[in-house]
Amino acid sequence: MHTRDEGLLKGRSRAAFDAQAATYDEGVQGEHARGLYPHVMAEVLRAVADIPEPRLLDLGCGTGALAALILDGVPRARLTCVDLSPEMCATARVRLGDAVEVLNADAEHLPFHDAAFDAVWCNDSFHHYPDPGRAVFQVWRVLASGGAFVIGDAWQPAPARAIMNAWMPHSREGDVRMYSESELKGLLGRWFPDVFWRRVGTTACVAVARKGA
Repeated sequence: MHTRDEGLLKGRSRAAFDAQAATYDEGVQGEHARGLYPHVMAEVLRAVADIPEPRLLDLGCGTGALAALILDGVPRARLTCVDLSPEMCATARVRLGDAVEVLNADAEHLPFHDAAFDAVWCNDSFHHYPDPGRAVFQVWRVLASGGAFVIGDAWQPAPARAIMNAWMPHSREGDVRMYSESELKGLLGRWFPDVFWRRVGTTACVAVARKGA
């Protein structure tokens, strides 16, 4: 995708989620994301169950609501959150407090050293990324060996997905694309040798990718 188009989509996304930050946790805009919370949380907790003080990254953290739930489940974790929206970051900082680092950053250009995290999750955000291949590489890069990348995202069967994908690039929220199982596995499989995918209800999916040793 052309850099100018990427910037336009990211600008739309930033503006839309800045506007939604105050109401996202209760409003209809965050309903799909909230439905995925228990599924993504379960996969993250499973991925770090044997690590006493795991280093965690929430990619596209929004208001920090899911991060707070996961931190309750892994109280000794060292948690970092990033989001493209400054207002979402501000809301997350209020919720999570000083113990969590919250950065206004781009998922396609992560400001972290290699192997900095044991697990990364991305909930209802992946379909906003203009360059998903770059985002996947960035996550692979910042994950330690054996680390897990958990994605919760939108999904539809083929006919509905085709209609949605024709409309999404024109949306006000900077949506880019909804992926089929094979497409998402293909994006992840370029860097991750072990990829698992499952459907969640009729409009969502969860994928878990493990970095090689």
